[in-house]
Amino acid sequence: MNGEKETREITVEATIENLEKVTAFVDEELEKRNCPIKIQMQINVAVDEIFSNIVRYAYAPQTGPAVVLVEVKEKPLEVVITFIDEGIPYDPLKREDPDVTLSADEREIGGLGVFLVKKVMDDVAYEYRDGQNILRIRKTLEG
Repeated sequence: MNGEKETREITVEATIENLEKVTAFVDEELEKRNCPIKIQMQINVAVDEIFSNIVRYAYAPQTGPAVVLVEVKEKPLEVVITFIDEGIPYDPLKREDPDVTLSADEREIGGLGVFLVKKVMDDVAYEYRDGQNILRIRKTLEG
């Protein structure tokens, strides 16, 4: 890898059928960097949750494009994955975290996926700019 960072991107229709394509795209970039399997699995959970939310909510009931950027930075080796859609403005980080001390019957429905993403990633950030939802997740891959 030349320089400080490398970025690749994929644009797909926001459909559940494309989740596998997005995950494979992210995995390919992680495997190039010999990402530890535990971290790769955590990133896969986050990618699955975020892309699935775009599929379900961003353009409902229609569909539209989703852009996924994978940026790998050196020193420390980390990955930043950015999800961009032009759907309904929605900041998933504004939702209050679920009370996981309550039983499943007592908790409100929803919110666990984003809560899990926030727990397994080093950083999660959202912004709405130029008619686009932009959600970034960051994870350090080594020391």
